[in-house]
Amino acid sequence: MVGRPGPSGFLTLGIESPETYYYRRLFTDAARAVEAARSLPEVDSGRVVVGGASQGGGMALAVAGLVPDVAAALVDVPFLSHVARAVEITDAHPYQELRLWLRMHRRDGERALRTVAYADGMNFAPRAQAPALFSVGLMDDVCPPSTVFASYNSYAGEASIDVWPYAGHEGGAVDQSLQHLAFLRRLGIL
Repeated sequence: MVGRPGPSGFLTLGIESPETYYYRRLFTDAARAVEAARSLPEVDSGRVVVGGASQGGGMALAVAGLVPDVAAALVDVPFLSHVARAVEITDAHPYQELRLWLRMHRRDGERALRTVAYADGMNFAPRAQAPALFSVGLMDDVCPPSTVFASYNSYAGEASIDVWPYAGHEGGAVDQSLQHLAFLRRLGIL
């Protein structure tokens, strides 16, 4: 079933099963990258922080759930959080890609949604223990606020969230970077 016609994009790449799903491989590689970084002699392995925005935010959340002892997680406007809700409430890309795939493969929709759920931030958040700083733009149509809050509210470790009321998918942009620095200073990482 790999290679069947459908929209092109990473969200549906290998969607037929968790074993072939693109995001499973991406998240595994990201977790292994933390291991690789920690093995370098010039890296203080106790101060490794994961972070990113959008897809990177989803990756940071996944790695925080997969690598139990990262020092902190900076999770900005995370993509791939509460996908079941996102696909119902936004037609923005990349969720539109999934909607188109589901429209083309009507009989395989349930299985495809189970595969995507396998990589959903909602499954990594309850496993994550590192102190985390999330951010959300309340006018974000790419990663709708309710999906970000779903992962934030499920996060097992200590977490806070910066809410940017008039921001879209850019979230807090450079202002969020300043928040990152302050957060890492409070934790004694910087």
